[in-house]
Amino acid sequence: MNNVTPDSNGLFNINAHIAHSEFWGLAVVMIVIVSWVFYRYFAPKNWREWTGAGLVQAFIIALYAEMYGFPLTIYLSIRLFGLDRNQLNANLWSTLLGMGELGMMIAMIIGYGLAFIGIGLFAEGWRELYRAQGEHRLATTGLYSLVRHPQYTGLFVGLFGEGVVHWPTIFSVTLFPLIVIVYILLAYREERQMLKQFGEEYRLYKARVPMFFPGPRRWGQLINQSQIG
Repeated sequence: MNNVTPDSNGLFNINAHIAHSEFWGLAVVMIVIVSWVFYRYFAPKNWREWTGAGLVQAFIIALYAEMYGFPLTIYLSIRLFGLDRNQLNANLWSTLLGMGELGMMIAMIIGYGLAFIGIGLFAEGWRELYRAQGEHRLATTGLYSLVRHPQYTGLFVGLFGEGVVHWPTIFSVTLFPLIVIVYILLAYREERQMLKQFGEEYRLYKARVPMFFPGPRRWGQLINQSQIG
């Protein structure tokens, strides 16, 4: 934590480093680990998938570089918007709401909860799809009985949890909707291919199962089936 005081131009300067920042070694470790998890389940196969993967990679690097390294969003908020808080933290929610460590803990718990649900969704979705492909059949059981693209649902939930709820930054909040758009377009393209491959079977499946998000009463079932194990 640290204090901010106005300079001769009326702008706010930070007279000490912001709490929970400048841990560059940890930032590098987290970028490597999270990138490995992402490419483990979302290995790109063509330029369209590489476009989405590139955006996600930029999201990961920017997120953890700010989370543990240099809190650019906080500095810009102070400079450009005159953000004045006696207690500054690298976490945006903590600073904006003036809740200090408590605010950071609340955001962390909710964000990590969503992130782990997301990881479970795309990991389990990948397993189910792998089994179906090995058996030369359409994946319609498990998570695929609830949503047509559980891996993308998991990606959206996980990134939202980490980059918007837990640790929002200029880059994560900007990149998140772009990532969603790119993967929605990928999903539509994949569905056209599935219609060619499975025909009426996929048409009927598409008619009864939602694309990314289940009905309100089925979210509990989706979360339960996302548990890794």
